[in-house]
Amino acid sequence: MELKTATALRRLRLVSGPEAVSFLLLLVCSVLKRTTDFNAVPAMGAIHGILFILYVVFWADAWSRAKWSFKTAALYFALSVLPAGGFFAERKLKREAEDAVIASRARSEGVVNA
Repeated sequence: MELKTATALRRLRLVSGPEAVSFLLLLVCSVLKRTTDFNAVPAMGAIHGILFILYVVFWADAWSRAKWSFKTAALYFALSVLPAGGFFAERKLKREAEDAVIASRARSEGVVNA
């Protein structure tokens, strides 16, 4: 993988954590709205919506650059719609991005896979 691929994976990773947190907070706000007079759903919904759109845009870019299989791309998308899935995606993407950086550096230094 090249450095642009690692960058795309890093962007997706960096937005997956906050997207997961915003999803969980939105669920909490929804429960509080129905059980108390506290209504932060409109604000939290907007924040989560923006983060989700960023996740989808970065996911599409990472899918294109990393040349993921349909199965891998579907897994990362499914993780975005699960309440805590973003945390799992973040961990997996971190490993994948680190591998991409190592491979890019190895290629730039002329090291060839044996």
